[in-house]
Parts: sequence; C-alpha cells; structure tokens
Amino acid sequence: MSDAAEADDFEVRGARPEDYEAVVAFTEDTWPERGGDYVPHVYEEWMETEGGDQRTLVLDPVGEEGLAGIVQGVLLSEHEAWAQAMRVNPDYRGRGVSSRLAYGLFDWAADAGASVCRNMVFSWNEAGLGQSRSVGFEPATAFRWAHPDPDPGIGLEGFEVTDDPATAWTCFQGSDAAGHLRGLSLDLDESWALSECSLERFRRASEEAANIALVDDEGARACTYRAREYDREDDDGETETWAEYGVGVWSDLDAARGLFAAVARDAAGVGADRTRVLIPETPRHVTDAAYARAGISDEPDFVLAKDLAGH
Repeated sequence: MSDAAEADDFEVRGARPEDYEAVVAFTEDTWPERGGDYVPHVYEEWMETEGGDQRTLVLDPVGEEGLAGIVQGVLLSEHEAWAQAMRVNPDYRGRGVSSRLAYGLFDWAADAGASVCRNMVFSWNEAGLGQSRSVGFEPATAFRWAHPDPDPGIGLEGFEVTDDPATAWTCFQGSDAAGHLRGLSLDLDESWALSECSLERFRRASEEAANIALVDDEGARACTYRAREYDREDDDGETETWAEYGVGVWSDLDAARGLFAAVARDAAGVGADRTRVLIPETPRHVTDAAYARAGISDEPDFVLAKDLAGH
C-alpha cells in the first residue's frame, strides 16, 4: 500500500466482530512454515468473551481500507496483565504501529490497576523479540517444554507422591527454578500465559485438576501441577489430547526422573496422548530432562515484562 495512512491518522480502538475479515487478511499468512497463525481461528471466540478482564485492540488507519495491527490484553490478577497476539499488517510496517498498539494496551492495563504487563515471544521470532524490546518490554525469564510420554505403569522408586498444596508450594519456593522463572508459572485460566505462582494456585490445581509433589526422607524433592487438558490436531489431522503442567521443579536427577514418571502416570490417568511440562531454560534443568529421557522442545520461549508503575 504505497499511500498508507501516516501515523498521525491511526486510531487505536476496541476490536469489533465486523473486523474479522480485515484481521484475517493480514494474519492468515503469518509463519506458514510453522503451521500458520492462531489468530484467525480464535478471533470470533475472542469477540464473544470481549470485555471485563480482556481487551482486544486494533489500529485503524483512518480513511484507509483494512487494519494496521492488532493486540490483545488479559488481566491475570489484580496487578498482572498479559499481552498477546500483537500482529502488524506488513503494509504498515515502519509507521509506529507496534508502539501505538502497545501503549494503548499499557494504558488499558494501568487503568485497570495492573503494575506489570508481560508477554511471551518464541525464541525463533526475531522480529517479535525486537518489536517487544522497542516498545518497552524488558527480558524477564526463559522456559522450555519437557514431553514425557503418558504411561500408567511407570514406577516411582524411592518417592512418595502427595497432592498436598503446601508441600508443593514449599518445594517451589525453595527451588532455584523459582528464582530463574521470577516466581512465574502457567496461569490456570489463560492458556500460554505465565503469572505469579502462589499457594492458592497449587490449592486450585489440587481441587480442579491435579497437584503432584514427590517426597522422601529428606523432604519435598519435586513438584508440579496439571494446569489443563485440551485437544488439538496433529500434522496428519488426527485429534490428540494433551495434558499441560504448569511448572516442573526438582532437586536433582533422581527427583527429575521421579517427577516425569509421576507426570506420565497422571497424564495416562486422564487419557492424554501427549504432555508438556514447563521447565526453566537453564543448563541444569534442560540437560536433566534430556538425561531423564523426558523429551524436550527444540527451542526455548522468552518472557518479557513492562513495568507499568507511573504509566
């Protein structure tokens, strides 16, 4: 678009159901080599749940066809906001689209009481990483996924499994993983989002899904919780059930083996075909998971944070 609107002609506004085709037009070809973008598939669902703790913004080039960009924000707690799905129409790159969208979202989050806004960017997404830094997000932490295979008969030699939330919380708090992850783990309500872990999170997981802590004579040695199960299609179009675990914490290699075995049994118990466990992106945790033959993702993901104090 050679005569695209100048930045001063852009309007940040709330997304509308009738924006669907315009959003799909500039997001449907994002990352085709990696399976495409999820935004076209969830936009209509977003519009059904818009409002309250969720806000989807678009950048409207006044007087021009289409849209220049989109971003969504979600309040995960009274003081934590999460930014996701920031996309810029290629026809408007270099015109301040991402900064207009980001600061519109920061305004909304700050007005709602949030003191921090975080996002997650795939480590391979160089453009997304640079875009996030350019609008004020700073590096926070990195994680990877472990993928132990569900197995109902795998043994847990030397450990006792308990679902006591306080035991799991104490284990998490005392771990080096908690420090590396800045106290974050998978949110129970918003998929693909990390928020501050707490005793209440382990309590909720125990009541709604599953809480897992491994103990022996030395005390709590490992913990995790099942955040959710969901179905998705594999590369052949077959539906698979996934069990997702919010954080993986362990004291040593034996405890890692025990934890992944406990996850394998729990996942099999809910009929899951695949699993993923969030683990810290550190040499110890990644190599422990590899040594324990838990299966690890090829690349890490990065979490960044924007301090909204005084915004």
